[in-house]
Amino acid sequence: MVHTSKTINRNFLIKASGIDGKGKRINKLVGVTGLLELIGEALADKFVTRAFESGLDCCRCKLRRGLRITFYCK
Repeated sequence: MVHTSKTINRNFLIKASGIDGKGKRINKLVGVTGLLELIGEALADKFVTRAFESGLDCCRCKLRRGLRITFYCK
């Protein structure tokens, strides 16, 4: 990963909502470990970098499979 999990957890609250890989509806806060389990390392790097560069209060990233990851700045 480009950023450490300590840096990501310190700067963001990460919320996952939608449908996970098993077809279950989810709507919960996750950490870096939960994010990696849901979307994998490549997409997690891409989304975290996008959230850091956006400079907004919240950055919403959507996947085609119905999963939405939202990064809230602390």
